[in-house]
Amino acid sequence: MNKENNVIPADFVNYKTTFLMNKENIPKLFLFEHNTKAGVYGRICVTVGELRFFGFKERRGAIEQELIVKAGSVAISPPEYWHKVELMTEDTEFKVEFFAQQDSQIVKENLSERNE
Repeated sequence: MNKENNVIPADFVNYKTTFLMNKENIPKLFLFEHNTKAGVYGRICVTVGELRFFGFKERRGAIEQELIVKAGSVAISPPEYWHKVELMTEDTEFKVEFFAQQDSQIVKENLSERNE
């Protein structure tokens, strides 16, 4: 993943946000390799504790990057980038904000961030 992928383009808007997740309610999907569809960035916002973000070169591929994201910090997952998270503390809480181009079908129709 290159540096440009860590920045959400200026003409992209937050069109969907998950609920606040923790060890009690995190959907298992987030703990295993997954990605977003073309045109969708995910911004992982840690509010309490910390989590580890793993990025993969490809599905079931080698780990390309590993980041520790602490409370008050974010990690950006670019479109179609395989990744997963691991909660690092008992009290970790985070949400994911999804961004797509303002005039895209994704935003207009509030489409899923994932390929179904």
